[in-house]
Amino acid sequence: MAPALKKYDWILAITTIAFVLSSASNGANDVANSYATSVAARTLKMWQAGVLASGTEFLGAVALGSRVTGTIKSGIFDLETFKPAPATLMLAMGCAEVGSATFLTIATLAGMPVSTTQTVVGALAGAGLAAQSPLSWGWKKGSISQIAASWVIAPFISAAFAAILFLTIKFSVHQRKDPLKWGLRLIPFYLAFTAGVLALFIIDELPNGESLEEMGAGKACGIILGVFAGMLAISYIFFVPYFTRRLIKGDTRLRAWHLPLGPLLYRENPPIYFPGKGDQIVTDYYAKAAPAEIEEENLKGEKGAAHSTSVDTKPSGDSDNIDVENGGRGLSRPIPRDGAVAHIIPAKPEPEERWLKPVEHLPIYSAKKIVAWTKFLLLQGVSREVVTQKGKLYLASCDWLVH
Repeated sequence: MAPALKKYDWILAITTIAFVLSSASNGANDVANSYATSVAARTLKMWQAGVLASGTEFLGAVALGSRVTGTIKSGIFDLETFKPAPATLMLAMGCAEVGSATFLTIATLAGMPVSTTQTVVGALAGAGLAAQSPLSWGWKKGSISQIAASWVIAPFISAAFAAILFLTIKFSVHQRKDPLKWGLRLIPFYLAFTAGVLALFIIDELPNGESLEEMGAGKACGIILGVFAGMLAISYIFFVPYFTRRLIKGDTRLRAWHLPLGPLLYRENPPIYFPGKGDQIVTDYYAKAAPAEIEEENLKGEKGAAHSTSVDTKPSGDSDNIDVENGGRGLSRPIPRDGAVAHIIPAKPEPEERWLKPVEHLPIYSAKKIVAWTKFLLLQGVSREVVTQKGKLYLASCDWLVH
């Protein structure tokens, strides 16, 4: 920092503290976009999602965030205005950061699904107005007009793609006669499609890389289609054999580290190294997740039906199934022929029941109560049960999951 700006170190210090709060709130608020479905589906535990998010969010921001930060830094208002008074620019940026961090933190604590980008852009626009710097309203790259237009256009595009994906899954997998078979056939295409979209984003946002216009349609399409084909091949070579053997053949020894075996898993006796222990093949996290009122309604409506999970064993191995009526609406699940069974996991207690209730009779100055409240306040994000919901539940989705 220039010697002339040393006396403004306090602005840098306050801005740094606000930046830390803003980053924490941004992660708590926006990371759900990436990992909420994985945690809710129990494919990832909360702490695993936290570790992965810490790495991927940081890597994405550092490796691919330069164009976004460049737009926000210089596209909202003209920085040339502050050349004669750089301290004023420091103060304006500091005020914008403090304002956005304060709003983000309050909104996150209140559970509001706010946008960090919109918050920062609004704060910078307000700081620019206060500093009497002309704002960039013209229809050009990085201007407020284009940024605001993207907030309207992007949700419609996302909704259209989401509708297409959900409709294809509904009619090509869920409503087919054998949804498991069709799921195994089509999941590789969805993985490859996702990889292709990510490749498009990376080549467009890569720092110091060619833009799509400079790259040309041929080269860009070649990269995207190459990634699509590569992911499709990886899925069919490694993922499909793994899930075929684990779900259809019911091999309870398989674990994630057996994916490299690939086509060898189609053999009668594959070379399974470090086999997993236990006889459970499917973990049903949702069988015990329904609240009491739904259970009572199901019991009244279907007398004599097994409410939680009933295993119907018939002479034919192909007809063995697990009929989940607790929110499953008659879904039939294949079980392996070797006797492996679905393992039902009861819902975990909520943080209030886990930490606060056991110490509610203790005085407020009790060490045990202080520790319990500390855990309750700091571990909300990794301890709350995402499957169990307060009030009415509709548990027809996520019909079965592999543990």
